[in-house]
Amino acid sequence: MPTPHNAAQMGDIAKTVLMPGDPLRAKYIAEHYLTDVTCYNTVRNMLGFTGYYKGKRVSVQGSGMGIPSIGIYSHELYTLYGVENIIRIGSAGAIAEDVHIRDIVIGMGACTNSNYAMQYRLPGTFAPIASYGLLEKAVNAAKAAGVSYKVGNVFSSDTFYDDAGSLGDWRKMGVLAVEMESAALYMNAARTGKNALCLLTISDNPFTGEETTAEERQNSFTQMMEIALEIAE
Repeated sequence: MPTPHNAAQMGDIAKTVLMPGDPLRAKYIAEHYLTDVTCYNTVRNMLGFTGYYKGKRVSVQGSGMGIPSIGIYSHELYTLYGVENIIRIGSAGAIAEDVHIRDIVIGMGACTNSNYAMQYRLPGTFAPIASYGLLEKAVNAAKAAGVSYKVGNVFSSDTFYDDAGSLGDWRKMGVLAVEMESAALYMNAARTGKNALCLLTISDNPFTGEETTAEERQNSFTQMMEIALEIAE
């Protein structure tokens, strides 16, 4: 049934959902890659579409920015709509020195400064990780496409403008990139027994000031989109 955030009915959404932060990126994917497309959600302009890619039924929906937003949408997809796999396809800032603009980072784990895990009342610190089956498929698809990629830890930050300037501290721990959603997605997947993966395209480098435009992030990060579509089940 519909929720306050999603107008879809049961059956409207495929078992695998690609989830960019930007709903216009979801619209771009639906228009450029999917056939027989239907729009199942326009609530809050968090656009959601279902269609077919090479005969596979796939959905794509925006998550919004930050852990609270993707926490809501992914939880509802997993628990109310029968979704089994969510593949986040987002932009990120480079942290590691050998990560460059437009490289693809596959998030094996997600460090975070968020308190999202407090709700589980665990007697320790939970380590959010990707689902290995999806990760392995993404690596193989990236290799087959000849795409420059790296696999490792990402940092899911609650703050875009970080007053503490902490990215250098994460760099020394080998973290590859910073973004704002993956930790919550991985925790929701773990809690519900479902699957999740984060694919990121490097859009900027906070250390050098190098960056892409908003239009480029919306429309040109096609290698990441195509890997996600190829591994959709």
